[in-house]
This record gives sequence, structure tokens and C-alpha cells, in this order.
Amino acid sequence: MSEAGDLTTKVKRYAKVSSALTKTAARVAGEKVFGIDIDHDAQSQEFTLLMGSLKGPLMKVAQFLSTVPDALPDVYTRDFTALQSQAPAMGWPFVKRRMASELGPEWRTRFQHFDEHACAAASLGQVHKAVLLDGSVAACKLQYPNMSASLETDLTQLRFALKLYEKTLGALKTEEILAEITHHLRQELDYAQEARHMQAFFQVFKENSSIHVPSPHDALSTRRLLTMSWLEGVPLKECVEFSQETRNLLAKRLFQAWYYPLYSYALLHGDPHLGNYTITPDHGLNLLDFGCVRVFDPLFVTNILALYEALETGDRDKEAAAYEAWGFGTLSHELIDALHLWAEMLYEPILDNRVRPIQEGNRGHEGRERAARVHKTLRELGGVRPPREFVFLDRAAVGIGSAFMHLQAELNWHDEFHALIDGFDPDAVKTRQETLELSTSHS
Repeated sequence: MSEAGDLTTKVKRYAKVSSALTKTAARVAGEKVFGIDIDHDAQSQEFTLLMGSLKGPLMKVAQFLSTVPDALPDVYTRDFTALQSQAPAMGWPFVKRRMASELGPEWRTRFQHFDEHACAAASLGQVHKAVLLDGSVAACKLQYPNMSASLETDLTQLRFALKLYEKTLGALKTEEILAEITHHLRQELDYAQEARHMQAFFQVFKENSSIHVPSPHDALSTRRLLTMSWLEGVPLKECVEFSQETRNLLAKRLFQAWYYPLYSYALLHGDPHLGNYTITPDHGLNLLDFGCVRVFDPLFVTNILALYEALETGDRDKEAAAYEAWGFGTLSHELIDALHLWAEMLYEPILDNRVRPIQEGNRGHEGRERAARVHKTLRELGGVRPPREFVFLDRAAVGIGSAFMHLQAELNWHDEFHALIDGFDPDAVKTRQETLELSTSHS
């Protein structure tokens, strides 16, 4: 697209989003500051409908905001979390133009068959099923047009939203949150990078017969088109009617799919929502999306485990040292107490050595009350600046926990966790990570 076209796209998008975001922000701030009652259900549905029609990074921005404690009323969190699966697909004329721009005007000669109708549509692109010239079945993930221009506009809105959050609520200082989200949203637009992430996860699980990763077709891929092998399966969200035994098995494999890369390669899948997994007929797990991947320094993973061990043994000095090592800086006793409540919520299922659901009874209500106490304390103490690494670790933990709740799985999470971390060696992790040839520079 021309520079003038990009500018037109940005201006139109900025006007739509600014109007909606400003209206929402004013209403939420009015309620917080002046006690004005607003209809959150109607307002959330209005804003969610706008974002779904605009597609693009803004949908992911909304999902990120929904994970910031108390940044949005509960109804916004509910509606924004559902955005991923609600994006309308591009029509066939758009698809033909986009494919021609990526693979050339004769692009259809490179496929035996290309399905005109998208089989999936999400925030940044949509997927078409195809048959390659050798007869193999493939998935073609095609990025929507003008996403780069849309991204920069949406990041401007994110800066505004986070600054409003700081001024009206103030529990978190958001510079590092913004930097991390900005980096990863830009990264998600680069499908060549996603192909490298996919190949890395393929290597991680190549010896595991129960966890499957597609392989990219480089000759049919660009930075805005990713062609990969097709993995047949039913969506994870449809597995709730399976037997308890089967749901437990799926949860165990999902647990391994998320935690094994983290503690063996310092590699994190940062977007574990239900739409990124399907289930094979023999109850294997297909991993489908690798746009949001975080590569950590193995020493940071050591710090994750140090905090776990401090909570397990009740060692508050070691806990304080772990927060400092994470990058929270030197903290007062009051701030440490507030972070302790957060850490207990995050680590609770893997500290409890018995078979149980990931969240018990009315713990959801208790969790929200505890989160509110943490938020109130942090605000009263002037706020805390989370390190960049915290952003995706916390988001992913919330996402994977939601998947376990959806499955209504019951496992000994403590035993599953220890099976993966016992014998942890950061030097061995670094050696394994180097074989994947992925950079740890804010990856």
C-alpha cells in the first residue's frame, strides 16, 4: 500500500477507535471518580463490536488489558476475552488479491486446491485449507491487509489506555508493560518469525507422540503468509462432554505442552487460549499458533523456581530476594506482603500436593477479592513497576488456568509440576535453548 494509503487507513482507524475508547474511558473514569453508574454490559458490547469489525492488533490490545488487574470492569474482561474467535473473515475477492500480493499472480498454480472459504478467522489473519501439488494438506494463514498501519494506531490507543489506568487506579506503573506488549504485537505481524517459533516447538516435541506441532512450508510462506502442514482435530472447547478420565488426560498433555518448554528450554507460549489447540482422535494435542512466543534467559526461569521454593518453604527472605531477582527492584515489607498475595494465587495449585481442580469451589470469587486487596494495597503504596518478563508469564498462567477450568480437570498439579522441574539445571537449559537458534533479546 502507498504511504498516502497507509495514512488514510491510520486516520480512519484512529478516529473510530479514539471516539469509542474516549467514550469508554470517560464513563469508566466517571464511575471510579464520581460514582456515576453506567451500563457496563451495553458499553462493553458496543466497544467489542467495534473492535471485531476493525480486526487487527486492537483486539489483542483489548485482551491484554483484560488481564491487567482491575483495569476494566468484569464485563469488559469477559467480552474482550471472547474477541479472538469472533472476527469476521475476508471475502474471496480480498483473499485472491492478498494471495497474489504474497505469492504472485499465478499463485493458484502452486496448489492443487485452495478453499475459498476461511476455516478460521482471528484478530490478525484467517486460515484457509489447501492441498499442495504433492497431495499433502496444508493450512494457509493469511494476514489481513494494512495490519502494520493498524498496529501503530492501536499502540497509540494502548498508551492512552495505560496512562489513564495509571492516573485513575495507579496500582501498576505501566512503562514495561507497554514496552513488552509493543514488542510482541509487532513480532506477531512477522509470519517468518512465527515460522521460526513453530520450527522450534516442533523440535521441542519431536519425540513426544502425544503433542503435535505443524511444520512450515517455507517456499509457500512470506512475512504475511504462513503455510504449514494441516493437523486434523476437534477444538479443545468442544471437549467438555468427554469423560472425566479423558479430560484429565487432555489437561495433563496441555500442562506438559505449556510447562515443558518453559523449564527445559526457557521458552514460553504466551497465548494459551482454547482456540490455539485441537484434539486428535486418539486424544493427542495439536498446537496451532506460535505468533506469541517469549524466549527467556534461563536465569530468569531459575528465579521463577526460586519464588516457588520460597512459597513452598515459607521463607520470606528468599521470597523477597526472588521478587528482586525477577526485576521488581528493592521493595518495602508492605509491597512484599502485597506481592505475596498475588504469588499465592498464581502458584496455589502447584503448591497443593493432592488431586484437585485448578480452582476449587467459590475460589473464583475469593480470587477476585484477593486481587482487589492486592490492587488496593499497591495503589496506596504508590504502585509497583512489573518487569517485562512478568507480562506474558502472568497472562499465560491465567490463560492456561482458564483452559483447565473449561476442561473441569482434576489432577495432582503439584506432582505434574515436579515431574518437569526436578533436576532443573539452567546450564543444561541454555545448551538446549541454543540448539533452537532463537534470540533471548526481548523475544
